[in-house]
Amino acid sequence: MRADLIALLPELVLAALGMVVLLAGLATGKSRNRAIGAGAVLSLGATGVALWLAAGATDPAARFFAGMFALDHFAVFFKVLFLLSSALVILLSLDYLERNDYRPGEYHALVLFATVGMMTMASGTSLATIYVGLELMALSTYVLAGYFRREVKSHEAAAKYFVLGALSSGILLYGLSLVYGTTGTLDLAALARTLGTGGVPTATLVGVALLACGFLFKVAAVPFHVWTPDVYEGAPTPITAFMSVGPKAAAFAMFLRVFVGGFGPLDDQWRWLVGAAAALTMVWGNIAALTQDNVKRMLAYSSIAHAGYALVGLVAGGPGGVQSVLFYMLVYTVTNLGAFGFVIMLESRGYAGETVQDYAGLSRKHPLAAFGMLLFMLSLGGIPPTAGFMGKLFLFAAAVNAGYVWLVVVAVLMSAVSLYYYFRIVLQMYLRDGDEAQPAPLVEAPWTERVIWACGFAVLVIGLLPAPFLAAARATVGVLGGP
Repeated sequence: MRADLIALLPELVLAALGMVVLLAGLATGKSRNRAIGAGAVLSLGATGVALWLAAGATDPAARFFAGMFALDHFAVFFKVLFLLSSALVILLSLDYLERNDYRPGEYHALVLFATVGMMTMASGTSLATIYVGLELMALSTYVLAGYFRREVKSHEAAAKYFVLGALSSGILLYGLSLVYGTTGTLDLAALARTLGTGGVPTATLVGVALLACGFLFKVAAVPFHVWTPDVYEGAPTPITAFMSVGPKAAAFAMFLRVFVGGFGPLDDQWRWLVGAAAALTMVWGNIAALTQDNVKRMLAYSSIAHAGYALVGLVAGGPGGVQSVLFYMLVYTVTNLGAFGFVIMLESRGYAGETVQDYAGLSRKHPLAAFGMLLFMLSLGGIPPTAGFMGKLFLFAAAVNAGYVWLVVVAVLMSAVSLYYYFRIVLQMYLRDGDEAQPAPLVEAPWTERVIWACGFAVLVIGLLPAPFLAAARATVGVLGGP
């Protein structure tokens, strides 16, 4: 029992500190926004320390809570990524909450509780553990999507997300019940052994297909993507940024655990399904983004397309595929948070910040801001020497090595298409004249700016020196098993 509690220490620490942040927010109201935010960031830092201690005190190959929980290199990589993304989102939210006059306590506490769910998903070695973590994360993000109670769009976003999310959870749970009913286990290692003996019942394959549909919804893959544009547009912008990176990365951690590990022996049956979803997701995400004038909706469709790119690594499988997905999640996190940070910053500086035309003439009014946005657009498009280029390079290389050349051809063509809508923003910033009658003085958003520059620095460092980050991702190879 002592070893079990040590392995669970990061989640216990974060859950307890999340309750403290919640109670502190109730006691102080709106008057201590920055103090509550600082407390939430410190809570994530304390959880990082607890994770370091727990990882050092446990055997990465061990399983805890009757084989339902692991603290291996795969889990540690994702947990660090979740803590980093949540801390950056909280910092992005400080100026935003102040400007919109909403209570910070419940907001920051919900981000922390969602992070607990994501960390549980990454460590789950049983379908039951993964499902519990998934629901904790989902329930928290449903509320966060509708946190701006005075905004009709926020209400609509929360309602659509909740209804469709509940439907997907039902499908996922039904698939889980079929798998359990036909195999007699929810443990992923036991599933791999059972399925590897051959003679898989049809009901098991139906269960695997239903689980795939549920997981594809969580990563916003086509044809289960319909909630994404409306929810991303209606949710508070920092929460849109959060949903595009943290929960998406957690969904891919879950996807890798279950399909590469537990369902590895059935890879011939599920790879064609996931491969088709990856191709459709890349095509539809990029084509739909071409017609968007609202930047948040454009980035929502871009997020759909990037889910398709990451699915290419899942289809590739093997050590190279797993490593490339983990590395791509890191790259996408820092890039997308930086891009959404600029939408938040322009909103706070008196611009609308939501339409492409709002960026007209930005290079003359704020040259550093325009350069930063250019950097993130280049990274999202996969142009060197940014992190986005390295992320796509390793994904595509893993797929080619696995024999999925056709999927890489689709990905490369769609990457070229994506440059059109990314460079629409660049065109507005550098080649169009904006409205000179902007509000003055401009409102400062210091914490938002710091996060943007930190993300920009990370995009360049990862792009120029990817080796240490690839080594961290490579350390997870072999943990999941599979083909």
